[in-house]
Amino acid sequence: MYDFLKNLDPVLQALLATLFTYFVTMLGAAMVFFFKTINQKVLNGMLGFASGVMIAASFWSLLNPAIELAENIGLPGWKPAVIGFLFGGIFLWSIDKFLPHLHQNQPISNAEGISTKWRRSILLVLAITLHNIPEGLAVGVAFGALAVTGPESSSTLVSAIALAIGIGLQNFPEGAAVSIPLRRDGMSRRKAFFYGQASGIVEPIAGVIGAIFVIKMTFLLPYALAFAAGAMIYVVAEELIPTAKEIRHDDSGTIGVMFGFAIMMFLDVALG
Repeated sequence: MYDFLKNLDPVLQALLATLFTYFVTMLGAAMVFFFKTINQKVLNGMLGFASGVMIAASFWSLLNPAIELAENIGLPGWKPAVIGFLFGGIFLWSIDKFLPHLHQNQPISNAEGISTKWRRSILLVLAITLHNIPEGLAVGVAFGALAVTGPESSSTLVSAIALAIGIGLQNFPEGAAVSIPLRRDGMSRRKAFFYGQASGIVEPIAGVIGAIFVIKMTFLLPYALAFAAGAMIYVVAEELIPTAKEIRHDDSGTIGVMFGFAIMMFLDVALG
């Protein structure tokens, strides 16, 4: 499998990797065919796990390589990391203010973004879709970087694969976190599955865009890596951790963060 991927164009690598992460989202959404409800503490642990994976990926797979690449081309290591990171957060903040969406466990009166009469189910799906954008972008940028650093660099390719695996792992609980609550609200299993898997379709799109962008504008690669990291951290701070900590005196979200971070750190350091 590694040799097969190594000989592919980086854009195609990014597409295959993000199709994998999308497929795992589908598997998570398919849990709706087996469960109608999900214990809130379990859901909090799943959201915490996703947070931990994204935090670890932001540093080990994105910020740290951005700093190293910047230093290799004669830039201060902190400059692209700080600028790209902040712009990634600003980008997601801007979409957050514009795109209508609703966070888990919130009444429809708390919907964010532009005012709309869309149904609660659509707004819930859009909330998850919103933070799948930086995930797909991160994977795409990581594979697109191969065109700059060279496909012969096995550590770079393995690191990108590790990132895709990590994002895929946390997409499973995310898919379930969309479809099962929709089923609990009375939606049919098939429809809830459809909406759950649809939340991940933006990942292959964002992945291909990210890969093409860094290939066409190689001098922006350190900034692009940091941008993806900033976008992911914004999602973690804005949605995932607050939602996972809504129940007072419940440590399942915190434990999930620790496990998610440890697993992603292992994948990136041991494999990359």
